Amino acid sequence: MFNSDEHDLPGRARLSKLSRGTRAQPLLLFAIFLIAGCTGSDATGAKSATDATSSSTSRQPAAVHVELALNWFPEAEHGGYFAALVHGYYRDAGLDVKILPGAASSAVLQRVARNQVAFGVENADRILLGRAQQADVIALLAPIQKSPRGIMVHADSGFAKIADISNVTLAVNSGASWVQYLKARGPLSNVRFVPYSGSVAQFLVDPKYAQQAYVFSEPYVAREKGVDVNCLLMADTGYNPYTSVLLTSGETLTRQPEVVAKFVAASLKGWQTYLDLPQETNRYLHEVNPEMTPGILEYGVKSLRPLCLDGLPGPSAIGRMTLERWQTLAAQLVEVGAMKADAVDPSAAFTTQFLPKQ
Repeated sequence: MFNSDEHDLPGRARLSKLSRGTRAQPLLLFAIFLIAGCTGSDATGAKSATDATSSSTSRQPAAVHVELALNWFPEAEHGGYFAALVHGYYRDAGLDVKILPGAASSAVLQRVARNQVAFGVENADRILLGRAQQADVIALLAPIQKSPRGIMVHADSGFAKIADISNVTLAVNSGASWVQYLKARGPLSNVRFVPYSGSVAQFLVDPKYAQQAYVFSEPYVAREKGVDVNCLLMADTGYNPYTSVLLTSGETLTRQPEVVAKFVAASLKGWQTYLDLPQETNRYLHEVNPEMTPGILEYGVKSLRPLCLDGLPGPSAIGRMTLERWQTLAAQLVEVGAMKADAVDPSAAFTTQFLPKQ
């Protein structure tokens, strides 16, 4: 069976995990989420449970219970899905939604493909790699159009783009597809690659050190510690997978198209709301993941908005996907040897049938 998570486990170690050298009890937080996920009593399900009770007492038809598995701990990159929960959009659609926090080994693709959960969140390159390993998963909605993944460098380094990076130590997850792409497109001058530790500690003390980052995560931590930085985006090199993509299984899509349609519509509304009015959702995100402080979340939304609207006419177009983007990404994964040329049909990896017509 497939195991696409092996491609980028350390690469998901961003704010919640990258700050494990600077925050107090990350393992305890993980344990709380893990136990909650197993018992079904985690904080992210509290609101939906209340909503279900409210529906029952008002003698409304029973809501359809579905679960959404995240690929990481709750953060701003999941904000639209939480906004749909917080503002009652899922409830209004007749859905009783429970959002399951992720971790370094969330195995989202496996759980969705095996119908252990109805929906999941993952990035587009991981979806293609999963399908190459026979994971029957299909992308439904791409809220973040421009990938937030990049390389964080010191502001006084003089590097304006990734190709400029030279004479530094660069900490990355070497097994990740984007790193393979970076290396294949041309060697960086006198750059020594080392494993990414999940912390900004070394970066803070070494001006000749650079590391992988998400634009709304590591840069915030570094600046809070008094170090000015630039985050050079991988998307500007041409490697630009859709991020925080909503997916389901082929079986769920076939058997429950009405549920899928309702979930997508409510999630779209959630993303539109989150980008414009994030305050209530951010308070909830802080409750379920205390490591996400109000400052971090506010910074995250400001960083996310241009990435979600990149190339789109406005918020009403959020979530759009094109065959050209999926084909380009598939070709890049083949180019770096991450999958075989005939392993995936990009047109079968996603559907736009539940998105508004443009």
